[in-house]
This record gives sequence, structure tokens and C-alpha cells, in this order.
Amino acid sequence: MPAVFVGHGSPMNAIEDTPYSRAWRALGEALPRPRAILCVSAHYYRRGTAATANEKPPTIHDFGNFPRKLHEMLYPAPGDPALAAEAARLLAPTPVELDERWGLDHGSWSILAHMYPNADIPVVELSVYEDKSPDEHFELGAKLAPLRERGVLVMATGNVVHNLERFNPRMTGAYDWGERFDTYIRTSLEANDRAALVGYERHPDAALAAPDRDHFLPILYVAGIRRPDDSLTWIVDGGLEMGAVSMRAFRVG
Repeated sequence: MPAVFVGHGSPMNAIEDTPYSRAWRALGEALPRPRAILCVSAHYYRRGTAATANEKPPTIHDFGNFPRKLHEMLYPAPGDPALAAEAARLLAPTPVELDERWGLDHGSWSILAHMYPNADIPVVELSVYEDKSPDEHFELGAKLAPLRERGVLVMATGNVVHNLERFNPRMTGAYDWGERFDTYIRTSLEANDRAALVGYERHPDAALAAPDRDHFLPILYVAGIRRPDDSLTWIVDGGLEMGAVSMRAFRVG
């Protein structure tokens, strides 16, 4: 199986016809059908590493003032406790909590609703441990590589550029610092440059472009799982929404 990173952006992409939702739909049609999906979501950001282990994960509406239609949307995909346990074994000696309280947040279901609208593929979410370093997150991604040989789609979601304090609904272009950082990550991925990716915080624009670690760190899981001979394909190449949220998405393999 390939592995993918998807910039998810606004929850409204779940119910609107946008260039991004169309790209996600096309991605689902192009990929081999997975037996299950392991999703590293920016919105499952917590102390400790955990994997959802419920049979029927609830749809979590982890956002505020959006239309009722969005709050009423459900994505009733089954869980896969066996996959959660499998991921925990692969990530040893890092302890992994098998979490039956969390479910599917909009970092996963807003995308999966387009990729797999029938919600018939089991989904497990893997948390982003807030206290681990970028290099440690990269290593966790590398440890998940055997799942690719077992028919599991590893998908990470967040945003290359994510600064909601600078988010401007009236802005049609992008801030120069956002464009520079987005280009830096694009170039680093094309070069498969681990040092540049895990050292992203040293980039002069990182403080403005990627102040929210929860949204950047998932990228490192897909960078880590990538094999030297894997191709890199842009699902969405660019696209900075409202000046400060990059919708960049890519697949490896």
C-alpha cells in the first residue's frame, strides 16, 4: 500500500464540493482498496501515544460554530481493535494505550467521507504525542512500515502551514512567509531530506508558518514510512487558504 498525507483544512470540506474534496475523492479511487486505515490525525493530540480500539468509533465533531448539517454528519466506519494492537506491537518499546474513549475526529472523517463515502473500511486513529521530538515522530512512522505490506493504508492529516491567528477569510492570496515555508517543505520532501524535515523548526519562517506542532508533526509519519525507492506524488500541490493554511497533500509509493 502507498501511504498518504492530506492537508485537511476547514471542516466544511466534508460537505462542500471544493478542489480539495474532489482531489480526495480521486485519491480514494486511485488507491488499491485497503483492508483497514490507520490515521495519524492532528486532532488526536495528547500526552502519550494511543490508538483507538473501539469496535464502533463515534464521529467526533471537534469544532465550534459551523452549520448544523456539519454537526449532524456521521461517518460510521467500523473500528479495528486488532489493528490497534498490531500498531502497538510495532511501536514498542513506546507504550501505546488502547483507547476506547476517542473516535474519529474531523481530521480523519472529513477526508474519508470523500475517499470512502460508504464508510465500509475499518479505521483506527493513532495519536500524536505532544512531548515527543520531530525526530521521534519520524521514527514512529518508520516503525509502521510493515503495515503497508499487510494491506493497511497509513494516512496522516494536518497542514504544512497552519496559523489560525493569521487566518484571514477575506484574503485571496498567501502570506510570503507561508509560501516560503510551504516551498521549503515541498523541496525537502522531494529530496527525501530527513534532516530538513525533522529540523523544520529551525527554518526562519517556521514560527509563523508552523506554530501549531499538532498540525505539522503528522507529516513526519509519512516521511518516516517512506522507502528509498518510493515515488512521491502530489495530490494537492500548493493551495494556501485564507493566507495561512496549506492544503498540500501527497502520497508515497
